[in-house]
Amino acid sequence: MSGEKAPNRATELKWALGRMQALCSRREYCTADIRRKLSHLRDHPLLPEEIEQIIADLVKEKYLDDARYAGAFARDKAALTAWGATKIRYALRAKGISDEAIRQALESIEPERSEERLKKLLTSRWRALSGDPKARQKLLRLGLSRGYTYDEVLNQLDSICQSTED
Repeated sequence: MSGEKAPNRATELKWALGRMQALCSRREYCTADIRRKLSHLRDHPLLPEEIEQIIADLVKEKYLDDARYAGAFARDKAALTAWGATKIRYALRAKGISDEAIRQALESIEPERSEERLKKLLTSRWRALSGDPKARQKLLRLGLSRGYTYDEVLNQLDSICQSTED
């Protein structure tokens, strides 16, 4: 034998908890992200009940909060990537965030700024597509793919088209 002692289970769990605390202290994560990270630890494989205990500890110590994550995610996606509420809602649902947390997160997005971002996005693309007979259709598709409602996109398109006709 080599003389090396196999690490005991408590040490491995402590290491995994410390690793997740370090990750969560640098940026927001949701429960699903941490669960996935814990289940993919190669050097220290964990049992499902151990993963759930670590997650419970992280929540108790306020390292992990799905509502806080949802708010940060919604604000970042709205401000930095010009996503609309629909796309943000679907992305948060895919991560297993509760409907109540999603609702609260979407309320934190200012509707006026959202409209402003959509208008800026569509206006810049409108200029790039000048002369294209399918420009309106392409812009409608762009707005919808970014998660804005049909009515929101149509209102902005009408506004842009009227301002360029004048």
